[in-house]
Parts: sequence; structure tokens; C-alpha cells
Amino acid sequence: MTTTIIITLCSLLLIAYLFDYSFKKTKVPSVILLLLLGWLVRQATVLFELQLPDLSAILPILGTTGLILIVLEGALELELNKSKIKLIRKSFFGALAPLLALSFLLTYIFEQYGGYTFRDSLINAIPLCVISSAIAIPSVRNLTKSNREFVIYESSLSDILGVVFFNFMLRNETVGLDSFGIFGLQLVVICVISFVATIGLSFLLSKLEHHIKFVPIILLTILIYAISYVYHLPALIFILIFGLSIGNLNELHNLKFFDIIRTDILNKEVNKFKELTVEATFLIRSLFFLLFGYLLETSEILNTSTLIWAVGIVVLTFGIRAIQLRLSKIPLKPLIFVAPRGLITILLFLYISPENMIGLVNKSLIIQVIVLTVLIMMVGMITNTNDADEEEGSDGGDTDLEGASGQASVEEAKPVENKADDHTPGDGKST
Repeated sequence: MTTTIIITLCSLLLIAYLFDYSFKKTKVPSVILLLLLGWLVRQATVLFELQLPDLSAILPILGTTGLILIVLEGALELELNKSKIKLIRKSFFGALAPLLALSFLLTYIFEQYGGYTFRDSLINAIPLCVISSAIAIPSVRNLTKSNREFVIYESSLSDILGVVFFNFMLRNETVGLDSFGIFGLQLVVICVISFVATIGLSFLLSKLEHHIKFVPIILLTILIYAISYVYHLPALIFILIFGLSIGNLNELHNLKFFDIIRTDILNKEVNKFKELTVEATFLIRSLFFLLFGYLLETSEILNTSTLIWAVGIVVLTFGIRAIQLRLSKIPLKPLIFVAPRGLITILLFLYISPENMIGLVNKSLIIQVIVLTVLIMMVGMITNTNDADEEEGSDGGDTDLEGASGQASVEEAKPVENKADDHTPGDGKST
């Protein structure tokens, strides 16, 4: 039995790798294929009457670990400098505004239709309003650099803001000035913890000479997150600050505490740490979606009573996204398609206590919304004609999302012989 489990796990993860590797050609998000593969494994166990233990308790553990690693991976990839301030501002607005707008709109609908309380309706609505960085970031590898950066910032911030908003509502029976005062104090505390922990972890990363040095750093990161969460602190902020800090050492070298650290050595170690984080994230993310697919019942996927709700929520999701992109003066295509729900939606749904659950939001609705948003993103990626590699090869610097649509039409009108002059550093590119 042990050998069978090892063979099965290795085979499934190798297939997951093939799904991820083939994305650039097929543009089919691996999450769809992983869910399908997990579901097929479940059908095989039923067909051959194999008895397996209940694995549902493992799902939140994989989900939480995956969320930490995904946010850390995204933070390590982000550039933090003055030229990115405009992009960060737009990404923050793109993460926060649709989250709040859709959350309160769904809350109102749940209240009016089902007669549920405002708090219970909002707690159940929030998971449906968070963009999944676990799905969005790997799915935009074929887009231009500016679009990829926007999605990384936006989806990472959406995860963090969504979790913070969800926990705030879950832990406060009533919302008032006291609640916001305590929350403000928690933000200050987690920022101080993040600063101290970042210094300590950076020092360890640069000074450890043992042949095993990256696993302890990841374990300490997860441990600090878990302890912070126990004390009701917005722990994902620590992950974001830590990742941004060590991923942007060149921008932070003027800070005094870096005097005790060899930044040249630390830069080399951070590059290796990034590679390990990416590998670990792939492993945990694949296991999570495989297990979630395995735990799905066919009746939950094909539940027609929730399908109309799922379609309605998806329509509202992309309608609000279109408004948000217009207000930010960002071209609709292809970013309008990139609003998938996924790991964070499942994880927050699992954290809802039975007394706060409402009948309208169930496992069927969650999986249908995830599948529909991912399918829409897949169609958007397939129909997108931008060649990211070509644009990046001709780009000498950062790109600007705002001028992309206008720049596209201007470039099309220019003679071919002047094409070499079009791509100056800082120019917007067609999206």
C-alpha cells in the first residue's frame, strides 16, 4: 500500500508539472486540469472500491501553507522603486475597490433574498470577491511585462486585503470605533514585528554557513505567520513586507541595519531562496487543487440550483472589473479576463463557522464560481494576440499601463521603417 501511494503521488505531481509546463502553448490554466485530475482519481477509487482515509482535514493546512508561499513568491518578484509608485497605486485600487463593491453588493442581495443578517451575509460574500493570485500569477506569463506586474501586485494585494477584511468581520460581532481602533493597533504591531523579523531573517540568510539554510528560513516565516494569526494580527502583511524587503535589497541598501549584512552575499542567497520558494509553491499548490478535486462530489459540480447564482456572481464580478479598469484608465483587454477565484476563495469558505454559514453559499456555488471565472480567463488568454516576448525584447525600460491603448493605435499608423524608434524606455505598450 505504501509503495502504491508513493507511485500515485509521484505520478500525479509529474502530470501536474506537465500541465504547468504546457500552459505556454495550450493556455489552459492548470487549476482546471488539476481539479479534473483529482476528481478522476476519486472516481477511480470508487470504481475499484479502494478505501482511503478522510483527507478533508489536510485541505486547510495545504491551503494556508500555499497562501503563505504564494504571497511570498509574488512579493519576491515585485520591484520596489519610485518608478513603480503609479503602478502600485493602481494595483491597490484594483484590489480594494472591486473587493468592497462586490462584497457589499452581494451582501445586500443575500440579505434581501435570503433574509440573512448583514454580518453573516458579508462573511459569506467576501470569499467570492477575492482574486486568486495562485491562479492569476501563473496564468499571465504570456502577457506583457507591464500587465504581468499589474496582475502580480493586484492579485497579491487582493489576497491580503481579502483575508484581512474577512478576519476583521469574523472576529468582530459588532463593528464600531473600538473595532477600528483595535485593528489600527494590530496593523502597527504587525508592521513592527515585520520590520524586526525581516532584519533577523535577512541576517540569518546572509550568515548561515550550514548546508541547509533555506528550509529553516521558510519554516521560521510560516511560524511567525502562524503565531501572528493566533494573536489576531494581519499576518499576511508580514509575508508581504519580508518578501518585498529581501527582494529589493538594491533599493534598501541605504538603510542603516544593512551595514551589518553583506548585501552582495545576501543577494546571491536571495536568488537561491526565490528558486526554492517557487518550487515549494508549485508543490503545495498542486497538492491543494488535486486534493480539492478529489474531495468534490459530482452532484456538487452539476448542482443546477446554484448555477444561476454562480452565473450572476460572475457577471457582477466582470462588470465591476470593467468599471474599475475604466476608472484606472487601463485598457480592458486582456486584463478584464484576469479575475479568477481559487485557493483563497476555498480557504476562506472553509474558515466560515457553521453558525455563520448561509444556505445560498455552499460548496457547489464556490466550485462553480471558480470554474466559470477560470474558464473566462482561459478564453481571454487564448484570444489575446499580444506577444510578450517580442515586446519585452524591444523594451528598454518600464512600461506604463495607462497609455497602452492609445499607443497601440499610434504605432499601427507609423511606417514600418520607423518602428525601431517607437520603443523608447518608459513608453506604453499595446495590451
